[in-house]
Formats: sequence, structure tokens, C-alpha cells
Amino acid sequence: MLRKLLFDLDNTLLDFDKAERLALTKALSALSLEPTDYMLDRYNKINLAQWKLLEKGELDREAVKKRRFLLLFEEFGIDREAEEAARLYEGFLGEGHYFMDYAEELLQKLSGEYQIYIMTNGTAHVQKGRIASAGIRDYVEDVFISEEIGVNKPSKEYFDRCFERIPDFDRNEAVVIGDSLTSDILGGINAGVRTIWFHKEGEENGTGIIPDYEITDLRELPDLLKKL
Repeated sequence: MLRKLLFDLDNTLLDFDKAERLALTKALSALSLEPTDYMLDRYNKINLAQWKLLEKGELDREAVKKRRFLLLFEEFGIDREAEEAARLYEGFLGEGHYFMDYAEELLQKLSGEYQIYIMTNGTAHVQKGRIASAGIRDYVEDVFISEEIGVNKPSKEYFDRCFERIPDFDRNEAVVIGDSLTSDILGGINAGVRTIWFHKEGEENGTGIIPDYEITDLRELPDLLKKL
């Protein structure tokens, strides 16, 4: 019987893309730079690439924070300090929150039926600020942030450490729900837990990582969970 839901946070429950864009706009403006749409799009791609390297163990978190701005500023010929940009950006990112469509209603509904946990690779102080702003702790049993756990998704060790902190944990009674194939879904597979890939309609899986189930709208989730 399914009892425990292991949710990713960014772009699963909270809209990270929107939060990122607004925080980056504020940070660049604070550095007297004009944040064009092209620059914001390039940062998004550069940042994603750095997090993929972190997932593979090729970069640590501090290197990710700095390197994404170093690469962005180098590409655009900008003479600014990457460390200062990173500090401003993280400060703005930790302010406020933006739910994914139907996410808040989903948490309200599911929290009465299941035990919900959050598993995220985000930076601790940023994620705590966003989670507090969104009131997510009202619906969840615990939050596991990789920076505090000491290892990152998709490593099996990350999941094992989280499972040790979940009372009466049984892999057969749990499911991982997330948007990232290389972090959430691969992590669930590594940990021997069923997986649900939440992705935009039309998004193709070109990774070879195969989730157990897929949804393109969070409103599909309650009915799917009843079948598991």
C-alpha cells in the first residue's frame, strides 16, 4: 500500500524557472546591468548545465554558485564580480515563492491521505526561505536538503540517508515524484523506489532513464496514486 510521497521541490511543487528569472533580473539590475531576455535565457541554460555537473559529482555546490556567473559574464563581456552576483541572486531567490499550477491544492488534498516528504538539491538557506514563504511545512512530514544531507541526488547514498530519517520506511510503500530525469527519476531508480516523472506535455525523454509512470499535469496525480 502506498503511504509515502517523496516530492522534488523545484519545478515540481514550486515554479523555479519563474523564481530564477525574477531573482536574476533583480540581481543584474543591482549590478547596473540590463537583464535582456536573451541574457536571462542564457543564464538558465548555463545554470542547468552546472547543476548537471553537480549531479555527476564533477562540481561541488560552491563551484556551481560562482561558475554560472563567471561563464555568463565571460560570454557577455561583463566586468563584474561573480561572487557578488551570486550573493545578490541567492538573496533575491530566497524571497517569496511561486507555486506550480495546482501544486498548493494538491498538497492540501494529499496531506490528509499520505505522508509527504520534500527531497531537494537546492541550497539550504534559499530553499528554507521559499518553503517557509509557501507554507509547505504545513503539509509535509520533513524536508531533506542535499546541502544538509551531505550528498546530492541522484546518488543512492542521498536517498539512503533520507530513508534513515523516515520512520518505518518501506521502499514498497513509497514513490518519488519529480521533474528531473537525471536527478529525481534516476535517483529513485538507484534507490529502488517507484518513480513518477512530471513533465510538460510534449517534452521528450532522450536520456534512456525510464520512469515507472508519467504525468503532464499535477491534477493527474491523485488518481494515479490510488492505482499504486
